[in-house]
Amino acid sequence: MQWNSVSEFFAMGGYAFYVWGSFGITALVMAVEMGLIRARRRELLDELRNEQASQSLQRTTS
Repeated sequence: MQWNSVSEFFAMGGYAFYVWGSFGITALVMAVEMGLIRARRRELLDELRNEQASQSLQRTTS
């Protein structure tokens, strides 16, 4: 497909809503996924730190 202007490019031959909507939804889902992964990683690291602190505390009291 060939566009003669920037506005024709953004109109995508009449399919702009579908095309740009698809890009938008994909970007949103990827951003949410990255946020969920970061949150889960943070939780896991906190759990590991707490477990390690608990184990070192048990060693010093034994």
